[in-house]
Amino acid sequence: MSQSTKETNVQKKAKIESYDIAKSDETLHLAVDLAKFIKENRLFQNIQGKEYVNVEGWQYAGSRLGILPVVEHVVNISTDDEIKYQAKVNLLDLRSQQVVGAGFAICSNREQGKKYYQEFAIASMAQTRAIGKAYRNILAWIIRAAGYEPTPAEEMDYSGNDTAKADKQPAVPTEKKATMKAAPATTAAPAAETEPAPGIRYASAKQKEEIIRLLNNPVITRQEKTKMLLNINRLDEERAAQAIEKLKKVIEDREDGQSAAA
Repeated sequence: MSQSTKETNVQKKAKIESYDIAKSDETLHLAVDLAKFIKENRLFQNIQGKEYVNVEGWQYAGSRLGILPVVEHVVNISTDDEIKYQAKVNLLDLRSQQVVGAGFAICSNREQGKKYYQEFAIASMAQTRAIGKAYRNILAWIIRAAGYEPTPAEEMDYSGNDTAKADKQPAVPTEKKATMKAAPATTAAPAAETEPAPGIRYASAKQKEEIIRLLNNPVITRQEKTKMLLNINRLDEERAAQAIEKLKKVIEDREDGQSAAA
């Protein structure tokens, strides 16, 4: 096989790894891929007989389109007897560096199943819901085309919350109207027991863009890419930097191996 043929095959392989939201034929292909990915990884909740996609599924769809969430603010709107946070998330198109969507969300410890949630978990869930809402505003039709309900599972009020996992310490509201400034990009994991406290410097949009660029290299396997994308919004700046260096080394080693084999 000639070098030019190899390059052409690599280009074709890389091309199908991402999609353009402006091209309906590509997004329909994404819907098929998305349906398979969500089912295989159980990224949905069955609520009253209907299937709602978890925020990780929405993130996967967004990442395949080069669209990542950026938390603009998280505001404490608690009262004396309620912990309550509001979050706003913007969606950044990595190709154009333009904001292409936004979402607002609120979470309160007075919701069903959240009575004993700690304050950081309430703030985190507000961010998680805002991420899902932002993606829902622009990608709902793709999720619907994939065969799922076009509302993020985290927005649904249902009795599936597992209060046994929550910390049983009574929640104590802090000073009203305090505002937490978020890092350029933040976590989207809804599990309260594993969520780091607000204030951690999460991976920046630039770091996420670099990670996704490296993941699109054809020597990276689909399984490796999927695993990284599922965890990308949990990375802090240090871990993101480590991930970038590791990916660069893996790519370099594999490309050298391919050259030697050729």
